[in-house]
Amino acid sequence: MDESSDIAAHSEPGDSSHSSNPRGRELAALSLASLGVVYGDIGTSPLYAIRECFSGHSAMAPTTENVLGVLSVLIWSLTIIVSGKYVIYILRADNRGEGGILALMALALSKVRNKSWLKTGIIALGLAGAALLYGDGAITPAISVLSAVEGLEVTAPGLSHYIVPITLLILAVLFAVQYRGTGKVGSIFGPITLLWFFAIGSAGIVGIVHQPQVLLALNPIYAIKFFVTGHSGSFVVLGAIVLALTGAEALYTDMGHFGRKPIHLTWFSLVKPALILNYLGQGALLLGDPNAAVNPFYYLFPTNLRLPMVVLASAATVIASQALISGVYSLTLQASMLGYWPRINFRHTSGSQRGQIYVPAANWILFLATSTLVIAFASSASLAGAYGIAVTGTMVITTLLAFVVTWRVWKWKLSIASIITIFLLVPGLIFFFASSLKIPHGGWVPIAIAILLLLLMTTWKKGRNLLGARLREGMVNVSDFHELMRLERPARVPGTAVFMTATAAGMPPALIRNFEHNRVVHQQNVLLTVQTVEEAKVTETERIITQELGEGFSRLEARYGFTEEPNIPKLLASANLPGVDMHYVTYFFGREILLADNNKGMRRWRKRLFTAMARLSERATAFFHIPPNSVVEIGAHVDL
Repeated sequence: MDESSDIAAHSEPGDSSHSSNPRGRELAALSLASLGVVYGDIGTSPLYAIRECFSGHSAMAPTTENVLGVLSVLIWSLTIIVSGKYVIYILRADNRGEGGILALMALALSKVRNKSWLKTGIIALGLAGAALLYGDGAITPAISVLSAVEGLEVTAPGLSHYIVPITLLILAVLFAVQYRGTGKVGSIFGPITLLWFFAIGSAGIVGIVHQPQVLLALNPIYAIKFFVTGHSGSFVVLGAIVLALTGAEALYTDMGHFGRKPIHLTWFSLVKPALILNYLGQGALLLGDPNAAVNPFYYLFPTNLRLPMVVLASAATVIASQALISGVYSLTLQASMLGYWPRINFRHTSGSQRGQIYVPAANWILFLATSTLVIAFASSASLAGAYGIAVTGTMVITTLLAFVVTWRVWKWKLSIASIITIFLLVPGLIFFFASSLKIPHGGWVPIAIAILLLLLMTTWKKGRNLLGARLREGMVNVSDFHELMRLERPARVPGTAVFMTATAAGMPPALIRNFEHNRVVHQQNVLLTVQTVEEAKVTETERIITQELGEGFSRLEARYGFTEEPNIPKLLASANLPGVDMHYVTYFFGREILLADNNKGMRRWRKRLFTAMARLSERATAFFHIPPNSVVEIGAHVDL
């Protein structure tokens, strides 16, 4: 444990424009790659959304009235929530090119006073939304791949008992190739996803031709009538309709991987038309043959094409999992840099797209969680009960945070911001309450995951604050240390000492302990504080603040965005500090041995949890890219 990992956050305004404006071949390549990463989840919802409406736990009779009503609600939900809310509205709220619930939280905080009730509420909403997305990230691969492999029940019933093993094998391969990066994975998955959307759209067109009356569902009147008639199952079935919206949040979370423009282009030109055509095609099939409700997606295809579609659907659902997996990587890095998660080992997997990363620990924990869910639930119908609550909960939170951004950051009139928020919040709340009916049937799973992660994130943040306060209690100010040097006359050794410190005030504890034990001071001393600001990226002109302290001491404050990778040697080289030779630099870190002796400041069991998390944190030397043979660690016991 070292004090340098206590990364402070500052409220700074975000820049709501992506850093690049791809065109031509670059735009085409990014659009194809985004198709394979961003749209996999929502693109494979046709496998189970209509099926759950008419044959799942909340099944309705596939009458003409019900089919047209469900389809109309589904189509207009895609239009209002996905097209209107996410693609047009929420994607504008990028934090210097980055998206996701934590990026939105940071952007909302940028214009809010410290220690205000609004700031507390924004942080609580952001962390809750992030925790729910982790639960969604565990469920999505499980239900997506299971639903595809279950096509064997239609095409080869004799292989039904192999569904779970095949699913686990596919998931193992998927998580094993993640180290290649979302860009490379997306370039492989993109063409497959393109074929998938053409296939499901074409099948939908054939179904519509046989039952053209299904096109009546495009009229929103049928959606209104569906609820006005007061059918007993109208509200309950919303918990199944929401399955068609899963993956909408991934559009925003994965924005940092590809940018806003490719996501806009692929949604309106291909994804949305193909989805609506397929849903209409499935509805047309049910109008002609209500018995097809057991699996309308596969029955929509001719018999000789069903087995190939099982193969293609399996590939597509592997891709569907990628959207949430990539989102979990982004969230984990953002949480770590904002101080809500321990330092993590992550790797940039692209030299041109900054947001493309791989997080090994998150990858394998997610694989274990997903595999456990597959084994425990064993079917996509059972998992459908667990799906929805995380999606709708995050949707509601995103709407509330976007309201703060619209009002306080974009400076829209409060009345306009309120009208837009209410218009988007009402359907989100309706879907959320409908999904909450599924809590006894598996909906408790994402809630349990979210509660656990909230506990871990808040414990880490509170523990870091408590540790920082304990370290500041014994801190010596600069003038007192200079006076001590004049009295003690320590030996001045050649070279430069860099002391990593969490607080840009006073003398670092590691420096004081080194002075007390060795009675030496280097000729040049840099007191370095690394801070994470509430922006995705920081410009180089804003990166460094330097201050001369006299007696061979200087203070350097380095600012990084929550998606950036701190590299201390490169930072020092670019700072051009007088008298500093990069060949003769020694880095000093404090390494605290934490003792949870009392309940003051935080419960003892949470202190022990914090201590355990600290042990799992990546070493600061690796995180800051500091050569290990240039590091000196000075330990001390700290009573929390």
